Amino acid sequence: MFNGVVVTFLVFNQVFEWSAVQVGWLMGIPVLTGAIFRLPAGILTDKYGGKPIMVLLLLFSAIPMFMMSYATTFFQFALCSFGFGLTGASFAVGIAFTAVWYPRKNQGTALGIFGAGNAGAAATTLLAPALLNRLTDGGANLEGWRTLPVYYAGLLVVMAVVFHLFSENKKSVSSGKNLTLILQPLKNIRVWRFGLYYFLVFGCFVAFSQWLVPYFVNVYNMPLVTAGILAALFSFPSGVIRALGGWLSDRLGARRVMYWVLGSSVAISALLIVPQMEISSPGPGVMSKAEGIVTVVAPDQIRTGKHTYGLIPRAEQETFRDDQVLVWPTKNSWQQPLVKVGDKVQRKQLLAKGITLIYFQANVWIFACLAVLLGAIWGIGKAAVYKHIPEYFPENVGVVGGMVGVLGGLGGFVCPIIFGYLLELTGLWTSCWMFMLAISVISLVWMHSVVRKMLVSHAPTVANDFEDPSQC
Repeated sequence: MFNGVVVTFLVFNQVFEWSAVQVGWLMGIPVLTGAIFRLPAGILTDKYGGKPIMVLLLLFSAIPMFMMSYATTFFQFALCSFGFGLTGASFAVGIAFTAVWYPRKNQGTALGIFGAGNAGAAATTLLAPALLNRLTDGGANLEGWRTLPVYYAGLLVVMAVVFHLFSENKKSVSSGKNLTLILQPLKNIRVWRFGLYYFLVFGCFVAFSQWLVPYFVNVYNMPLVTAGILAALFSFPSGVIRALGGWLSDRLGARRVMYWVLGSSVAISALLIVPQMEISSPGPGVMSKAEGIVTVVAPDQIRTGKHTYGLIPRAEQETFRDDQVLVWPTKNSWQQPLVKVGDKVQRKQLLAKGITLIYFQANVWIFACLAVLLGAIWGIGKAAVYKHIPEYFPENVGVVGGMVGVLGGLGGFVCPIIFGYLLELTGLWTSCWMFMLAISVISLVWMHSVVRKMLVSHAPTVANDFEDPSQC
């Protein structure tokens, strides 16, 4: 989230001339670090407990965050981003550390409450743009941005001290196992399927928490502060509602919740695919009914001999784009003469061609509402995914949760990069939603096919009685 705001600020104010692909890399690199270190962080937490691992993680991450205040090149930014991205591995520590304190029936709710801490990401997208504006004196002193990493490094140190003073350590029951036994569950394909779900509901959520800032700035010409507020509205509900997702998973079952999450992701992603656009297409024209000489050509009519043909003139001014909220595509049609006075025309000759202009506004407020709704749905999905883990792997929550977190974190890393390449390839900002639709469909189809196979294998009679596997 930090890079999503700072990098956008620096590029927008031309402090650095980075391409869309370079911006995507800087947004994704911290997430990559958090992803690849989640598995070892989960293993260490299972073995030593969460308290020492979390404290060391926060203290170590504060160093590269502080060093970013001195960065002057893309490579230096990338290196510091890789370092402070270690904070992302704290999620695997927290999941494993939280699960050991609660019985299975309450783990969904407990992990959901812990996961609600993701709402803290919204603080950066909400407050950092305004803080940058203040630190740089409204853009008059652009080098003032370098104070922001110092503030964040201080916060990491403070949280390390707070966690050390007020937490109590507890180890997993599998803490005595050797590394081979600890890693045994990773051979199960179920772990990788859960990872795909988490790639979508967490990785893509992280990616859009950053990507929405430049999205609003470029597509809707919004000020950075306003774009940060709207991006925060996307991030905050998704974090807070995660606790509700855990509770729903405990009450209704994680499988049923995931059906609703993935189905909704497919539907909303499909709605967001259509970009703001104008399409000019041939419309209904006017054809001559008989031979004759053209005597009158006006914007609203053409006359040949005894026949007068009415035309649809083009509107002098199309103001609907500026002063109306347009939910659906709007069209404007007119007819343009192809003949002039004195021309001899034949029967069924085209006198005027039709032109239809279709305009889709992609209204910013409708877009923002759909994006926030999708973020909240993904928040519920994040809790549902992690509800599965202690149910199927009760003694290996750290390593399995870490691996699932790795795959989810990789989504946060690769998605901004993919978004950048898709934008360059297609020229469409909505190409990112096309990618979301593809991932959502793949996840839903895979889950449904596995559930059907499980029902047919273990309860064929029940499978025939239920059209909806989520009801079983």
